[in-house]
Amino acid sequence: MGSTRVNFRLPEDLIQKADVAAEVSKKNRTDIVKEALQEYLNDIEDDETFKEAVVELYLDDQIGFEVLKEFLGQQDAESVRASKTILNQGEALADDLAEL
Repeated sequence: MGSTRVNFRLPEDLIQKADVAAEVSKKNRTDIVKEALQEYLNDIEDDETFKEAVVELYLDDQIGFEVLKEFLGQQDAESVRASKTILNQGEALADDLAEL
């Protein structure tokens, strides 16, 4: 997996804590931030409300299938994709019937 440079601002006290943690654990600041972000994502991925929000983003075409799969897993993502296809077909059919 590749990496992307990201620039963002953090409060100074948070940076200082990250630097101390990096020094104590013999890691660099980037590793500390990556590990903290990964832990946060692991925690939130188990939350049903979060998963529902991710599904809504997919249904609204704000995220793609690959991102959906990252959060839900292959099987659940496939189920959501199939449901979306059926919903879209139903909407198209309703539009066609409305034109009659």
